[in-house]
Amino acid sequence: MCDGRGRESKVRSAQLCVHEERQVQRAIYKLRYWTSRLTFKLSETVCFHWRFLLSEGEKKRRTELQTADLNNSVSQGGELQEVIEGHKMSLKRRCEHVTEGTNEAGSGTLLNTIYTELYITEGQSEEVDTQHEVRQLERTSKKNIQDTPIKCQDIFKVLSEQQRHIRVVLTNGVAGVGKTFSVQKFSLDWAEGLENQDISLVLPLSWRELNLIRDEQHSLLSLLHVFHPTLQKIRAEDLTVWKLLFIFDGLDESRFSLGFNKHQLISDVTQVSSVGVLLVNLIQGNLLPSALIWITSRPAAAYQIPPSCVDRITEVRGFTDSQKEEYFRRRFSDEDLSKRIISHIKASRSLHIMCLIPVFCWITAIVLEDMMTRDQRGELPQTLTDLYSHFLRVQIKRKKQKYGGKQRPEELTEADKELLLKLGRLAFEHLEKGNIMFYSEDLERCGLDVSEVSVYSGVCTEIFKRESVIFQKSVYCFVHLSIQEFLAAVYMFHCYTRKDTPVINKFLKYSKPVTSLDDFLRRALMKSLKSENGHLDLFVRFLHGLSLESNQRILGGLLDQRNSHPETIQKVLNKLKKVKSDKISPDRSINIFHCLMEMKDQSVHQEIQEFLKSEKKSKRRLSEIHCSALAYLLQMSEEVLDELNLQQYNTSGEGRHRLIPAVRNCRKAELSHCSLSEVSCGSLASVLRSNPSHLRVLELSSISLEDSGMKLLCSGLESLNCTLETLRLSDCSLSEISCDSLASALRSNPSHLRELDLSWNQLKDPAVKLLCGFLQDPLCKLETLRSVRDDPVLSQV
Repeated sequence: MCDGRGRESKVRSAQLCVHEERQVQRAIYKLRYWTSRLTFKLSETVCFHWRFLLSEGEKKRRTELQTADLNNSVSQGGELQEVIEGHKMSLKRRCEHVTEGTNEAGSGTLLNTIYTELYITEGQSEEVDTQHEVRQLERTSKKNIQDTPIKCQDIFKVLSEQQRHIRVVLTNGVAGVGKTFSVQKFSLDWAEGLENQDISLVLPLSWRELNLIRDEQHSLLSLLHVFHPTLQKIRAEDLTVWKLLFIFDGLDESRFSLGFNKHQLISDVTQVSSVGVLLVNLIQGNLLPSALIWITSRPAAAYQIPPSCVDRITEVRGFTDSQKEEYFRRRFSDEDLSKRIISHIKASRSLHIMCLIPVFCWITAIVLEDMMTRDQRGELPQTLTDLYSHFLRVQIKRKKQKYGGKQRPEELTEADKELLLKLGRLAFEHLEKGNIMFYSEDLERCGLDVSEVSVYSGVCTEIFKRESVIFQKSVYCFVHLSIQEFLAAVYMFHCYTRKDTPVINKFLKYSKPVTSLDDFLRRALMKSLKSENGHLDLFVRFLHGLSLESNQRILGGLLDQRNSHPETIQKVLNKLKKVKSDKISPDRSINIFHCLMEMKDQSVHQEIQEFLKSEKKSKRRLSEIHCSALAYLLQMSEEVLDELNLQQYNTSGEGRHRLIPAVRNCRKAELSHCSLSEVSCGSLASVLRSNPSHLRVLELSSISLEDSGMKLLCSGLESLNCTLETLRLSDCSLSEISCDSLASALRSNPSHLRELDLSWNQLKDPAVKLLCGFLQDPLCKLETLRSVRDDPVLSQV
């Protein structure tokens, strides 16, 4: 018994010694920055402090260990400072030059000479996963400029007293809007000693690089050694006491499956695991809980990070109007040229909206500079297909000038055509899969040689190729997603003109053969409209634009012009105007109007402009395509409508369905007596979730609302962006299930609604009781509640 107690005592004593030793080490490491300046007297003081905590037999040995470790720290302090300075120099070399779409040798530009502060705001837009990014840009262009922007250097700074410490920041933004430039600017300013000097180390780790070691095992320490060789001398204990910032750029390029719900728990920087598990533990705060984390992503991929892990969400909105102009003035020393370019962009709505994206500004600058500085008599690009056709022509010309050739610079050789169509095939196959990054084997499957791709570096560029064992594998992408979409459309149109039936049938997933150009384009359009996230919207617009002989001519014989007779094009236009889409989201149906515009048919646009000026609007019959065009123009208007009454428009039921997106830009919407399908309710919910949301009064009386439709509508009501003050649901045949959905939504967002009209719904007591929870909420601001009778249950609330 005594022996057992003795053994237990020794075990406890040993454990205590280990614990005390760890405490000693932790205290020492916290002093590491100062040790190079400390005298031996300080080490004596520290040792004396801990001498009281140790047993008599251990005092001498512990004192010797502590003194030796501190003296060792004194010699290492200078070394560690040298490591940090070396890392700063390395990071500065990586970040000080940018290539604006290409990485040809000698093409780099100093970041600080062209960097224009981007418009970054706290919070994000809704509906990020159901619309093509071009549609998101259109909405962004109307955002409230009164929003307070955040400079990228201040991304971790607390803006108000209410905010807690910010550890994890998630920054969203569409492709090419400037997320990576912001990361580079932040890193460069830190490396040059200008900003955020309280951070010990800034550690960029892009997802595209991490993909290359996805299947490997690493500790966090070894991961840093691999990606940042200048940090080889950094030790585990350094990471635990320093203030670190990890930057994970490009989550949308990740090929990891991040399992936040079920994974191995890791808290030691030397513990080896899969890279994905390490990243999840780092983001969750299990590993290095004091480290700062900055993640950037395109909106559709941001869902991979649970909201509970994020302290601040920001959105890069790109250039404001004044910043667009600043970009072109900085780019061109010729003031007259920059003025002419800015003037042309302002005259084209589609070009002006797309110039929110810095990379698109670069594409536009290349094309317009080429066209305005040579003797050209043709009209400047008005549509996106126009612009991208010219961009490809400029790339062909540059390639000829660089590598020589007997043909005129704009003319394509057979080898050029073959290469561009292979690039188109790569673009198309990966657009279908949702990939924007490609590896060497992807190129090889399309018959592409790596050296061939580099010839068109302005179109498809190598992202990086480092002299490290793990980076022997290069990664490629198109300089912007829109270029991938354009080349994909070029390839698919080529397949149509060459009657490549297997490729076309696989794309359209249709057994019947394509019979004509209008049949081909109609089927492609319908497939794009049925896409859940709109990923084919811009592709199908390009496809329609490429049917024009004028654009085919710009491409120098890349596409066969046999199918572009005027009568054929007119037939396509007529079919477009008659497309039925009652089962398609009205937001998505607007793309039919955009397809018309890409084919340079201005008739619908002009007719709607005349309609808006007319004093007898109710007498003018509007077709469905007219309603899509009207919805687009109304929601893009700078002026917010006081009221939109769908019954005032002389159109069909589908026409009113297509007008719903215009509700996004009005204060009062009158939809009574309209037929609202489940799809229509989903579109209304999207309106209620809009940021900013202008809608204050929503009138839905005398509409038979199904439970499924009401549930969708309530998903908008519960959004914190929804600031609806009056909701009228009189005579809507609301069931108990619908009342449950309504009550749940109003409990989630109770502080804005002032008036609720539920009259003529014949509510039963169970349905009424479900609403009582909302009425009893202390945040409920309801002033008027109308029901069909003086309900005894409601009267008690």
